[in-house]
Amino acid sequence: MTEHPDLAGLQRRLAEFAAARDWQPFHTPKNLVAALSVEASELVEIFQWLTPEQSARVMDDPGTAHRVRDEVADVLAYLLQLCEVLGVDPLAALSAKIDRNEKRFPAPGPDPAD
Repeated sequence: MTEHPDLAGLQRRLAEFAAARDWQPFHTPKNLVAALSVEASELVEIFQWLTPEQSARVMDDPGTAHRVRDEVADVLAYLLQLCEVLGVDPLAALSAKIDRNEKRFPAPGPDPAD
């Protein structure tokens, strides 16, 4: 079984990859956000004309599944690089956002007045 890398390790690998190619001057927040948007659009393109039923089965076709995994990886890579450049802890940001959403959109439950 392959062990999954941790987030910090992936961010280090991305930073080392960029450094080895002298790409850091191009990894400005503006450029990274633009690249993130492009990659997210490429992911959207895969699903663009599918019915809801077809989209639910997109991973059944090996070729399409490979494309989806590649675009998901590209989106995540640019997001992690953006977080690194801006000093954002993506897991802490997500946790805080979930906390806020739980307060904003409470789950329906029994009426306490009953």
